[in-house]
Amino acid sequence: MQLMGKMFFSGLVLGAAFLGAGLYASTAMANDDQVFGWVEKATLQPWDIEVKAKLDSGALTSSLDARDIEIFEQDDEEWVRFRLRLEDQESGEVFSDQIERPLYRELAVRGAGGRDERPVVLLEVCMGDTIYEEQFSLRDREEMNYPLLLGRRTIGHLGLLDVRETFLQEPGCGENATFVPHDPNEHKS
Repeated sequence: MQLMGKMFFSGLVLGAAFLGAGLYASTAMANDDQVFGWVEKATLQPWDIEVKAKLDSGALTSSLDARDIEIFEQDDEEWVRFRLRLEDQESGEVFSDQIERPLYRELAVRGAGGRDERPVVLLEVCMGDTIYEEQFSLRDREEMNYPLLLGRRTIGHLGLLDVRETFLQEPGCGENATFVPHDPNEHKS
């Protein structure tokens, strides 16, 4: 009986040690990563337009408010022409410009309204002090609260997401900002 008591006590000590080590590792990782809230300010590059971005772990691909979306052919490749109409959160000015980008892929979205095909382009967004080249599906988001939605592909690069908080990081990407290029082999689904 005494042997079983010693084994039980040893098991408790060992279990507590593993639990403590796991909590320490988790805390250390959290201290190394930047923490973002579920709504943050982001800047679209190279135009440096500051917009509110919703970080949505329920979406895989990020989405950007775009109007007058048109797919066309240029140099035997498919391209997308679209109009951005975004209010810069810093200056209050409205940025309205026609943009052209190569079509990266088309995204099929299924929802209550049926099936929808959306063009996806690569764009650069500044979050915190880093510029990320990410996939953005283009869609008219005029009726939405946030013109920019960041999905899991983007969130996975940022760090940690605290769904209880907002505006934890200020975008500050100068000319020496870290640049994270898009990796076509990452998140293929």
